[in-house]
Amino acid sequence: MLVAAPFLLVGLGGVPFDDPGEGMHAEIARELYASGDPLDLRLGGVRYLDKPPLLYVLIAGTFALAGESEATARLVPALAALAAVGATAWLGARLLGVRGGLIAGGALLTSAGFFAYGRYVRPETLFVAALAWGLALVLTGLADGHRAWVVAGLACFGLAALAKDPLGAVAPPAVIGLALALGRRARPVGRWLPWTGVACAALLAFGWWALAELRSPGFTWYTLVDNHLLNVARARRFPDEDVPLWAAQFLTVAGVGAAPWIIPAALATAALVRRRAWREPRELPWVALALWAVAVLGLTALSPFRLPHYGLPAYPAIALLAARAWVETGGRRLVAAHALGCAVIAAACAAAWASGGDAFARHVLGVTDVATRKAALAGHAAALPPWEAIRPLFGATAVTLGGAATGLGLLAAMPGRGPAGTGPAVVLAAMLAVLPCVGAGLARVSAHRAVRALAVEVARQAGPDDVVAHEGPLENSGALEWYSRRRPVIVDGGRSVLAFGATLDGGGEIVWEPARLRRAWESERRVWVVTTRTPEGSVTAGLPGARLVAASGGRRLYVNR
Repeated sequence: MLVAAPFLLVGLGGVPFDDPGEGMHAEIARELYASGDPLDLRLGGVRYLDKPPLLYVLIAGTFALAGESEATARLVPALAALAAVGATAWLGARLLGVRGGLIAGGALLTSAGFFAYGRYVRPETLFVAALAWGLALVLTGLADGHRAWVVAGLACFGLAALAKDPLGAVAPPAVIGLALALGRRARPVGRWLPWTGVACAALLAFGWWALAELRSPGFTWYTLVDNHLLNVARARRFPDEDVPLWAAQFLTVAGVGAAPWIIPAALATAALVRRRAWREPRELPWVALALWAVAVLGLTALSPFRLPHYGLPAYPAIALLAARAWVETGGRRLVAAHALGCAVIAAACAAAWASGGDAFARHVLGVTDVATRKAALAGHAAALPPWEAIRPLFGATAVTLGGAATGLGLLAAMPGRGPAGTGPAVVLAAMLAVLPCVGAGLARVSAHRAVRALAVEVARQAGPDDVVAHEGPLENSGALEWYSRRRPVIVDGGRSVLAFGATLDGGGEIVWEPARLRRAWESERRVWVVTTRTPEGSVTAGLPGARLVAASGGRRLYVNR
């Protein structure tokens, strides 16, 4: 964790919030800090019911302690990522010894997908941390006979549900039960599902549901039916702009995000299957971890709705399985496999470096980045930084991993057991060297498409009686109010995470139809419109005398006079 801390914590406030992505979560936390009511989450004054309150409560707490800033908002996911690394390293050390724990924790930290979300204001790393500690405590408690640890682990699964999704409380115990059932050791059920642990998990995961339903009638239907069942069936009543990946795209993104550790993890899983390890009581933790990784990736791939970050909950298990492969079966073949994997990634980065930015936008961000996919669905270009600003990062990554591939190739040619001990150190060193490139790429994309520049212009020029409007879903410019301190009305933003909240108390006064904007535009008041849409696709194209004031981050700012 001491090794991981600088990579995750240094420079968190160096760039403005990414939009869409970070801004809306930071703004929700800011509004919670102002209201003090965790059962009344709001974005731009509209009720927000898509995610549970834990992330926003924690960020509001950092605001109370250290003030409102990008750094304090990002501190919560960064500390959660650090906690996930700690849980993975601790369980690895319990199962494999100190060396295995170091490899497992390092593997999770250097998984590029996990690291990127560790420096990004979203609930994903908080969710992963709760799951990682839940798995670590329950599996260790079952192995050592510590009932209190099992109870604590189940409570962590409840926290996972409070962080992001109710499946966090249900799916991990189901997978552990399946691992026990395969070895005919599921009875007595109270051994792995003690009632105290179940009660803690249920209270943490679902206790706030009853309160939320009382405050927002229809919340339970919206969360369970519309946001889960109908979402999977692609038949939501209140859809948003998220664009699902194809199954092959999702598996590719999840695999690359966990590279190169996915290679030894797959080999360790195959070895467990060949040996029918579920018959051996001492293999229970490994069978459960393998089932968890396969279930997260496989069931998500089979679902009609999948986003790039849906594979993150499998990463701690992948890191642990990779550590086992290195500790127990590492040798020239495994080193050679990693040499090949590093060489393939290095070649892909070199090809990207040698090509133009169009290939990067189409093949990388077009798949991995939710904002780019939303822009493609809406029919307008995504706001991407100049290719020359990102290109050197691909060159540096290609050189680093190319060097690692060469070193691993030389190790694979060595006789004896030398490669088994040195191989993981080489891979870890190379991946640690790549992390600054991942962080720099994330920062440059965020800085380029942030709403801050236009929001500052609004703050500078808009008078107290002026109308400030945002065209399209507000989450596309979630930090607009953060930076401008002006609450916008939302025009033509029905396809949004705020669609259900807009039907509740007072939401209709903030969410406008285009006709209402036109009436305000033609009145005596001055009206400002921030839009992410192209000039020909924007409502401003039909408004008389619309003047373009500024353009930045893929957005335009118009005023009527």
